[in-house]
Amino acid sequence: MILEGLEDYMLQCFSKKYFNTNCLGCGAQRAAAFFMKGEFVEAFKMYPAIYTLLLFVIFLIFNHFYKTKYSELIKIILVVSNIILILSNYLLKNFILN
Repeated sequence: MILEGLEDYMLQCFSKKYFNTNCLGCGAQRAAAFFMKGEFVEAFKMYPAIYTLLLFVIFLIFNHFYKTKYSELIKIILVVSNIILILSNYLLKNFILN
């Protein structure tokens, strides 16, 4: 299956390699791979913002073709929720769980 060899093509994290610390995106590639394999809980554990990021991308694609009345408000809410999740994941991985 195509997804089995997906890990062979993942980019190595610059921060992890040279500074031995997680970056804001650490785990996103592995979470996407878990998501594509159908391992949804593992994807969330790896990178909790995976679902809000997917929702944001889906909304942007939808909004490109169909304009909605509250599209700007929805975009702001999705961006803020993504920022909060990404920052909280970063702080948890680097400072609380270590």
